[in-house]
Order: sequence, then C-alpha cells, then structure tokens
Amino acid sequence: MTKKFIAIIPSRYGSSRFPGKPLADIAGKPMIQRVYEQVIQAVNETWVATDDERIADAVRGFGGKVVMTSVDHRSGTDRCAEAVQKVTRETGIDFDVVINVQGDEPFIQPEQITILQKPFCDEPKTEIATLVQKIDRSEVLFNPAEAKVALDIHGNALFFSRMPIPMVFKSEEKEWINKFQYFCHVGIYAYRTDILMKICQLPESLLEKAESLEQLRWLENGYTIQTVATDHSTVGIDTPEELEKIVADGIEKYYAKY
Repeated sequence: MTKKFIAIIPSRYGSSRFPGKPLADIAGKPMIQRVYEQVIQAVNETWVATDDERIADAVRGFGGKVVMTSVDHRSGTDRCAEAVQKVTRETGIDFDVVINVQGDEPFIQPEQITILQKPFCDEPKTEIATLVQKIDRSEVLFNPAEAKVALDIHGNALFFSRMPIPMVFKSEEKEWINKFQYFCHVGIYAYRTDILMKICQLPESLLEKAESLEQLRWLENGYTIQTVATDHSTVGIDTPEELEKIVADGIEKYYAKY
C-alpha cells in the first residue's frame, strides 16, 4: 500500500539569537521560502506550521501552504503533531508519516528527504526515522553542539549524546577518529503519525534533561529510531552573522556543496 507522506516545517518568529529568522532575506527570498522550495521537491504535501501571522502571510505570499498552531509548544515535534491534525481535518487526508524539517536549513537537499521516507515503505513497523552522517573530523566529534549517535547492527539508534560515543579505551582522544566509525545526527525526523501522537504525550525524561536532546525521551520510553545515512551535510543558520557569511560566500556554493 502506498504511504501518504506530509512534510511539516515548524517555524516560529521568536529567537533569542535571531529574532524573525524565518523572514530573513537570503538573496531575494525569505529563509522560510528557501526551505519550502527544497522540501516540496520531495513531498507534494508540504506545509509550514507557525504561530505568527507575519510568517503565515509570507508563506501565502509565495504560494505555500501554512497552518496556524499554538504559541505554547515546547518543540517542533509538538508543533508537527498539532499541524498534522489540523491539515488532516482541512484536507480530509489521513497521512501515514509526518516528516519534520527544521525551518532554518534552506540548503537541505530533496534527496535527504526522499531517503528518509524509504524505511516506512520498506518496513511498515518503522516508528521513527532520522538522518545520520559519518564523522571524519575530530573537531566535529568533540563539538558538544553536534549530537553524536551510536547505532546497533540494524542501524537503529542506541543512544544520542553531545559527547563522543563510544570512547576508545586506552587510546588518546586524537586517535579516536581513526579507530572507530562515528556518526553525527542530522536533525530531520520522520514519524509514523500514530507514533508522533504518542511521543508528544510523554513527559520530559531524565536523559533528555541531561543532554538537552528530545530524541532521548523517545528511546528512554522504548521507541525505536531507525537511522538513514546521508552524504550531505546540512547548514543551519542560528545567527545574523552566519547568514551574512553565507550570503557573502554566495548561496550557490551551499546548494552545490550541501
């Protein structure tokens, strides 16, 4: 049976480091439009979920689909859950899988979203899927801003951490990268819709609080996260300075490289 996929881009106006980020201009287009145009190449039903009318107006302005959601959500995952329920009521379509794409990654590749759909087509019991990428530089391995993930033999996530996992016993840290194949997490998720509704009801977990990684809440409660490897890096934009550098470099470079 053909799966019905929907991609949702959670987008909020407020940001301590970059207020109004979704509307920031990138070579003549707002950031949210850049993200939307990449995602819709891979998923016909692509919607922006926001709590701000300025963002909603911008999306309508470039012909995109938008759904208004609560201002009280604790994460993009929760916003996706409300959004898919509203879109289902509006369209009459029951979606099997929800893909959550961050609204600050305008250079995401459509291929990354396509390969994230594959586990759900191959195995109906897939609950959650996410992307990972091989780490080949120590500066990434030891950067706490980059979440690392340990995998089982089937490619399921065992644990996520801001620290390198595992450590290579009796080896100097500078040698770890040469002695073990590490993976970093690429923060794009896909959830079976019924599983999405369940995980949004879970209370914050102890592991999640410790690492500040929401996916640990799902693992701690027994859910399975299938990983899919990608060769593409993603470039999130967190500050005006980062955006200025990207524009100065020329955005074509980032579409081609990433």
